[in-house]
Amino acid sequence: MRTIYVELPQGGYPIHIGSGLFNQLPSFIDDLGWKGRGRLMVVSDSIVSPLYQERVVRFLEEAGYTVSSVTFSAGEHSKSAATLEKLTGECIQAGLDRKGAILALGGGVTGDLAGFLAASYMRGLPYIQLPTTLLAHDSSVGGKVGINHPLGKNMIGAFHQPSLVVFDTDTLTSLPRREVISGFAEVIKHALIYDESFARWLLDHHAPLNDLHPEYIAEAIAKGCQVKADVVAKDEREQGLRAILNYGHTIGHALEALSNYTYTHGEAIAIGMVGESLLGEKLGTARNVLGYTKELLQAFSLPTTFTGPWTDESLLETMRRDKKARGGSLTFVLPKGIGKVLIQHDVEEEAVLDVLQELRGGVV
Repeated sequence: MRTIYVELPQGGYPIHIGSGLFNQLPSFIDDLGWKGRGRLMVVSDSIVSPLYQERVVRFLEEAGYTVSSVTFSAGEHSKSAATLEKLTGECIQAGLDRKGAILALGGGVTGDLAGFLAASYMRGLPYIQLPTTLLAHDSSVGGKVGINHPLGKNMIGAFHQPSLVVFDTDTLTSLPRREVISGFAEVIKHALIYDESFARWLLDHHAPLNDLHPEYIAEAIAKGCQVKADVVAKDEREQGLRAILNYGHTIGHALEALSNYTYTHGEAIAIGMVGESLLGEKLGTARNVLGYTKELLQAFSLPTTFTGPWTDESLLETMRRDKKARGGSLTFVLPKGIGKVLIQHDVEEEAVLDVLQELRGGVV
């Protein structure tokens, strides 16, 4: 087992990564001093629930915890106000009070949704992240929680840090191949923004990583979580440095929204990182980054261009509504080199349109 600690001014939390960790979940919760605290509510989606929810609930009940569970329909569409209202009602009916806590068991959608439920229910309950996807190694750390609005992704949310993150890597073996590939995008992102040696390590070991070799995959998750923990510790509420974690997300979120999420989050972010590395080279922030970015993404079978019926202008309009935009002006995270990025405000829209044209045309 590998353990990373997120250091925060108001108290941090551990991230445990390894095989068979759900079996140890009660002891991890005991370490929080929650024994006898109150009811635990396990939230998972309709895909994860049949796989792990019953087992997690059983482990906790056998250890003396009072546990309820609730399931919602799997998919990005469930990150909505309607689903939040439904889950809130389930919590009320189960008798969850201010001494209770919420456990988010699943991927990024579950973590964001259940985390926001914890942030808003009775003005805030503690919660635990139990990620079951590779992609969720990013979203489960850092306390960004929220839901989508029809006009934009993650437009409604809060900063609400978990009390604990437990990543049982055994869950990755049950994922469809496309989800595994998608998850590598955020791992690669962490390397490209912060740690050149990590980026080189990923490319050197892409074969065992693609095969989900337990030792290598645990190391990759730990390295990615360490980057996230370092950045969050320095800028918990995204006043500056933490914005670098949005690398690839300005273009990526627009692609997700306009494709109605037919592009997975990881696929969209991969394309976004190619676009933003190309934009960086056009604007002169970096040289010789685009080729390496493409090589690394392609080593993990991630896309580097897109197709779709929407126009480049509609993508641009969606980007103007992005949370990172200021007064309608576009903000991007751009590369300075492998493992180094900067935040660029007021990026000219013509340059962005040129990049989108190349991404769509398959030139990149």
